[in-house]
Amino acid sequence: MKAPGKTTAGMSGGAGYIGRWQPSSVTPQAASFARAVVQAAGPHGRERAKNLLWAAGKLAGYGIGLGLDPVPQVLLHPSVIERFTAHAPGLTGVTRRTLRTNLRFLARAVVPQLCPQDAPLPRERAKARYRPAEIDGYLALAAAQPTAARRMRAAGLVCLGAGAGLIRADLRAVRGTAIITRAGGVIVEVGGPRPRAVPVLARYHRPLLESARFAGDGLVTGGADPGRRNITTPLVTALAGGSGLPRLEGSRLRATWLAEVAELLGLATFLHAAGITCSQRLGDIIATLDPGGEAEAVALLGASAR
Repeated sequence: MKAPGKTTAGMSGGAGYIGRWQPSSVTPQAASFARAVVQAAGPHGRERAKNLLWAAGKLAGYGIGLGLDPVPQVLLHPSVIERFTAHAPGLTGVTRRTLRTNLRFLARAVVPQLCPQDAPLPRERAKARYRPAEIDGYLALAAAQPTAARRMRAAGLVCLGAGAGLIRADLRAVRGTAIITRAGGVIVEVGGPRPRAVPVLARYHRPLLESARFAGDGLVTGGADPGRRNITTPLVTALAGGSGLPRLEGSRLRATWLAEVAELLGLATFLHAAGITCSQRLGDIIATLDPGGEAEAVALLGASAR
């Protein structure tokens, strides 16, 4: 019974704090607006009330200075909140984001007719990786195809996807001559809008080199036009049948490569130790670092001897 008592006391303490709030940093009119909207959105604990009051007071001071009426229907309108958080002077990026979050909360609570709830949008999740035994099954199935061309193209598809993470246009355009032994490993030279040299994971070296030799100047996955679409369907259809394997998907092959590379780099351990759950800041940091040369990439991701 003590926990509910503490919660009730915290809430009543928050209400008392709201009623007494009158900072010197905002005008009495702005403070009155802030007290009214935060009280209407309550109840809150003291710390939460303090943060909301500060946000509402800052918004009111800004809006009153522009000649806006200090009423919720005006100042808590989404367009006013956006203008304030985007253009109010003297605020850091973190402060702007915090203010917008708190003001949107107040608007949804006090003037919900102005802020209808956002419709949930589907989020594309990463595909599930294939298990090592499933990859072995696909390679075995590719080796059992009735013609040499089908065997080499199917093996090339699996190796380029799960061994080098290639998908879509990057995968379609790979010719046999773009797969070479260099820097102590096997490299795929990828062209197109994002040209790069991709080290191939060691377990895929032999079958991919065989597919490359068979393709020569031609496309590893078959056909004559690198701009063609839907190249995987005929290969997948040829591989299907009686094996008990899940359907082969290019996106899952790439997910398999990403997961294996992440394991090689110890990425999960690093993210856990750093307390990182979102990759946005990590991407900003990595953008400032030197990715290293080809030899370093091969040694890290694709050397034969590990």
